[in-house]
Amino acid sequence: MTKPVLKAIYKRRSVREYTDDPVKIEDLREIVKAGSWAPSGLNNQPWRFVLVTDTETRSQLAEQTRYGHVIKGAPALIAVFLDTKDMYNEVKDHQASGACIQNMLLAAEEMGLGAVWLGEILNRKDQVNRIIEVSDDYDLMAIVAVGHPTGRNRDSKRKELNSLIIKEILEDS
Repeated sequence: MTKPVLKAIYKRRSVREYTDDPVKIEDLREIVKAGSWAPSGLNNQPWRFVLVTDTETRSQLAEQTRYGHVIKGAPALIAVFLDTKDMYNEVKDHQASGACIQNMLLAAEEMGLGAVWLGEILNRKDQVNRIIEVSDDYDLMAIVAVGHPTGRNRDSKRKELNSLIIKEILEDS
């Protein structure tokens, strides 16, 4: 396939197991930069990020979710927030955060890294804010775990396209 964006979309998988190799801070910043290029309503760019590689902080965050083993095993985390002071429409801004996170996952794939979007930790978002010492003006959207994957080539399946398209309203030809 010669279309690199489509290739990354179809190849990307959620990676939950990582080697002990650290992730370079420059790589984390590049992933965040890719996220920042997601579309947002009125181009308000309401997302904010906290980069975490500190072992103690990762351990404390791991205690906030049943997926703690993923957080502990990942050499790097990116906490993704919405800055509630910069939001203009709750639905649009939440949609924008999803686009931002997807860009980040695709960037990690392109860079040869593995990543996973962790959302269950949202049940403890107040504790997360306390652990990483950010104000309640920042609303946690996800933690993205990032690392060098222990393996590749994981299979995944998708529903047939015809089962997803409800209707096609097409121009008469």
